[in-house]
Order: sequence, then structure tokens, then C-alpha cells
Amino acid sequence: METTDKHTHSQNCQHEHDDTHNHEHHGHDHSHGRMPVYLYVIGLILYLVAIIGNFMPIITNSLFTISMLTAGYHIILEGFGETITDSLRLKKFQPNVHILMTLAALGAAIIGDFDEGALLILIFAGAHFLEEYAEGRSRREITNLLKMNPTEARLIQENGETTIVSVDKLQIEHRLKVLPGDQIPTDGRIIEGFSSIDEAAISGESIPREKTVGDEVFGSTINGQGTFTMEVTKDSSETVFAKIVQLVNQSQSNLSQTATKIKRIEPVYVKIVLAVVPIFILLAPFVFGWDWNTSFYRGMVLLIAASPCALAASAIPATLSGISNLAKRGVLFKGGSYLANLANIKAVAFDKTGTLTKGQPVVTDTYFINQEQQEIWQEIIVTMEKSANHPLAKAILDTFGQKTSLDFAVTNEIGRGLVASYQKQQYRIGKPSSFEQFTSEIQEKTTQWASEGKTVVYFSENETVVGIIAMMDTPNEQAKKVIQYLQAQHIHTTMITGDAVTTGQAVANQLGIDEVAGNVLPENKATIIQELQEKYGETVMVGDGVNDAPALVKADIGFAMGDGTDIAIDVADAVIMQNDLMKFKYAHQLSKKLDKIVWQNILFSMFIVALLVVLNILGKMDIGIGVLAHEGSTLVVILNGLRLLVPMREK
Repeated sequence: METTDKHTHSQNCQHEHDDTHNHEHHGHDHSHGRMPVYLYVIGLILYLVAIIGNFMPIITNSLFTISMLTAGYHIILEGFGETITDSLRLKKFQPNVHILMTLAALGAAIIGDFDEGALLILIFAGAHFLEEYAEGRSRREITNLLKMNPTEARLIQENGETTIVSVDKLQIEHRLKVLPGDQIPTDGRIIEGFSSIDEAAISGESIPREKTVGDEVFGSTINGQGTFTMEVTKDSSETVFAKIVQLVNQSQSNLSQTATKIKRIEPVYVKIVLAVVPIFILLAPFVFGWDWNTSFYRGMVLLIAASPCALAASAIPATLSGISNLAKRGVLFKGGSYLANLANIKAVAFDKTGTLTKGQPVVTDTYFINQEQQEIWQEIIVTMEKSANHPLAKAILDTFGQKTSLDFAVTNEIGRGLVASYQKQQYRIGKPSSFEQFTSEIQEKTTQWASEGKTVVYFSENETVVGIIAMMDTPNEQAKKVIQYLQAQHIHTTMITGDAVTTGQAVANQLGIDEVAGNVLPENKATIIQELQEKYGETVMVGDGVNDAPALVKADIGFAMGDGTDIAIDVADAVIMQNDLMKFKYAHQLSKKLDKIVWQNILFSMFIVALLVVLNILGKMDIGIGVLAHEGSTLVVILNGLRLLVPMREK
């Protein structure tokens, strides 16, 4: 994965230039306030006065010159000023696109075409204001969430009264009152009361979630109609929302691979143009038979035609728009490079539990040797399991929980399981290996269900197994559709699980996954990822972001199924804020569309440059038409990229 420098693109044709050896984070901030706009308006008025008025040539040309200087103030400043500062900083000549336009306008003035020089600057600068606005839309879409950051909280004092305080003054264990409609000020947990909370800012989920005592709440989410008291559990700089904001900032500075290459070749391209134009001017009279005045004029037009503004804008607006689109759906990327590279993946590895499955086992099968005794045995099982605190107990209670509880003591014996005595009979629930007395039918069902990847527990009366319960962590609803989509894209799928191979294979068979790696320890998951990379190519890891951390880091792109957890945001390259695999599919589709749009833009921009150069040589173009075509193509490229702001239809 490629490390890139921060990219500031307030003016579309001006990119910062990176030192690939030092990786300096150096950016140009072209935000000069409103002054360039005011000066532009003055320049435009002076140009119109010069065109309409019937003045002496010296006055008319003076008005055109002042128009160039005022309307093009920031263009000239960035053309010469930043070329000098960048060249001194990097200790090599580092020109930018603006200097090409400045030189072209100066050249037009030298040969007496003051009107065309002024028109060039007016069109170029005006188009840049429009481009800045258009590209700024994609940035605003992303950074709008900064406005959602809460600033105040209702702090409960020791005497029970509440005081409005700044969020940055909150400390862990402070108690806060949250009223209906309030924005929750920071991360914490409810200690009194209940409510429904809109967590769209964190998870992208539009349906409010019910919360009560003991539940976590997240800063920047919106409280419903309930009132509750919460305890602060995190510093304001460590909240989930703060980490999302940090991630968004990363995404705007980490360019796609294509954008980075364009950024690096831009100064080289400008140097070539600056070298070719003088040669063109000197040779044109001999090659084309032009006079020196025509040759110089055509050289100035060539400066404009060959400028790579549209090429420079081919990838950045599109990438930012794609990141914005996904952020609205609860999929956050730490940089455009990860989104762009997603289109080229060859393999995807999934963690099983909580990613492909629901993460909670459910009872799938039960069998009791005596149907008449089944009712009382189930009541005994419910009573025993209510004393346990593990996922299997929850699954059993979810199935038999409506049964009446009985009154007897239950003991949890290590190695034997739950043990109890009721009406002079001894009962036990435990793993099959701890029992010795069971029927052949019990053995057959155990073998069958275990081969299907199910976890089996026995229930015995006086040490004779009388019942058997099978449980399984079932696949989530979206997983199968996503696997089918990936296979249709010829992307290899692998399940990585710490469970037995038979358990993993049972889930894989239901989902149609290509390969299963079972009995894998967390520290060995990264090795599986490396093997997939060597065999297939670029590989994605999708996991829960905790025990999958080594694999997420090793993968070309690591996706954390976060459910809004801050640890998932920390370790992965991209985060799906809810455990919804359909969002992974959407991200891949959008990445492919991004790749298509970027290449459309690159080919279109290069075609326009070639067309303008040919027309210039044929004498079919002047400076005004050249600038219009040049800036028009740049706007087309940017607007094409902004199409990615529009949500795609689900396929």
C-alpha cells in the first residue's frame, strides 16, 4: 500500500509536489480569503470597460494590463511565488501549471495582444473559482460530520444539580444528564433510565436503537424521547466519533495510487512543456513557414493547450466523492489508495465468527430418549442453565426459556459441567467426552450433528444420557449474497476460523465459500493471508478488528466489521460500522466504478490536449478558444468525478 503526502487542492491545477525520499507533508494552502474574488471582479469590470470604451490604444492596453494583474493576482502569485519556494525547498526546479498560464498571458502582451492576454487570465481564473466550488462539494460532504461534534454537556454536580459545561472539560466517571432530543456529548454507559437513540452518525443505521442501564452510548448520536443518566467512560479525544473524524482527515490526505502518480509526473510534464515551447517557437518559421510573430503567438497557445489541468483533476475529486458516498453508508476508508485498490483484489479472507456468522449460537436440534419425560427434563435443563453464564446457556434458554423454573441447587464442576439433584435423581449437563453411558442412537446423532459443524452437549439422569442438544453459530443473512457476488467477480474466498475444520466447513458449505482454514490461532492468521497473496495476488481480510488484528495489518486492505467499536477503527484500513457484509459488496462495486471514471477522465483529458495541440499547429485556434476548451475539459472531468456522490443502485 502506498504512502502519500498530504494533498491540498483548493485550486485544481495546483498540487503540492512531494519529495519521495523524505515524504514531507507539505501542502499549499490557496485560501486567500475573499480578496482574489474582489480583485477578479475589478479585473472583469476593467476588461469590459476596455472592450466597450473608445479609448486611445495606450489607455485601452493599460486597462487590459491592470485587468490581467487584478483578475490573475492569485494565478501569478502561485505561478511564480510557489515555483520559487518549491524549487528552493526541494533544491531542484519545480514549476507548476499556473506558471504556464502566467507566461502565456505575458507572451500575449509582449506581442501586443493585450486583450487576449487579459481574456486568458479572466477565463482561467474564473474557471478555477468554479472548479474549486465543484471539488469542494465532495470535501464538504465528508467534513459535514465535523459540524455534528457536540460542544456542551449537562454535568450532574455532587449536590444533584446540573450545569452546562464544555465537552472538553468532561472527565472519566463524570455523570451526565441527557434529555429528550439531546445530542449525546461523549462516549459512556447508561446508569439510570432508558431511551431510543439515533446512531446514524456512528453506524450509518437509520433505525434508532433501544438503550437501557448498562448499555454503551456514543458521542454525537441523538437521544430520542427518553431521559437518562450516563457515566463518562472515555476522554473526549478518544471517543468513537473523534476517531471517525481522525479517520476522515486521513482519507483526505491519503491519495489513490493513480492520483499519486499524476501528482508526481505533473512537475515533470510542466518542465517538458517549458522546454518544448521555446524549441517550437524557434523551429516553426522554418518548418511551417510562419513569421516570427505568428510563431511566438502559436507558442503561447501551445503553453495553454499542453497544460495538464484536466489530467491533474482526473482522480482527486472522484476519489473524494467515492469516500464521501461510502461514509454516508457507514463504510469509512482511511485513504483513497485503499478504495482505489479495492477494485483490483483477487482474494478475500473472512473471519468466521461475527463476520460470516451472527456470532451467537442457536439451538438447531434436540433429541430425548423418552418423549413422556421430555417436558420435565426441559424444565430441569432450563433451571440448570439459568445458573450458567456463557453463550451456549443463552442459546438453550432462548429455545426452552418459556419453561417453568424449578427450585433446586446447581453446581458447576470443572471438567464435568453443570450438576444438580432433583427429586432424588442426579442430573448433569456437559460435553460428550465426559459421559460413558449412552445409547447407540445418541452416538449416531452425535456423530451426524458433529459432522455438520454443530456443538453437541449431553443431558444425563443418573449418569445415563437421556437428551442431546446441538447448537451452531448460523451464517448471517447477507453473507451468502456477498460470497456469490465475489465468485461472480472471479475473486477467491477463504474462511479463517479457530474452530475445527468440520465446523468451519459446515458454514462454508451453506455459504458456498471456496476454501476453509480451520484450527487457526489468531497469531497464525497473518500467515494464511501471506499464502493467499502469494497464490492469488492482492488480498482483503475482513474480520472483527480485535483478534484479527495481525491479519488485518498483513492484508493489502484490512476491513474491520466494527459495530462502531473504536478498536476496529484503529487497526483496519477500512471500517464497516455495522456488521453488514452487503456494505462490503457496495464498496467493491463503487471502487470498480471509481476506477472506470478515473480512466475515462485520464483518456478524455489527454485527448483534449492532443486535439488542441493539433488545431494550434493547423492555425485553427486562438488563445480565447484554447482557454475555453482547456478549462471546459477540466470542469467536465471534475463533474464526471462528482457523479460518485450519487448513491448507486443495489445490484
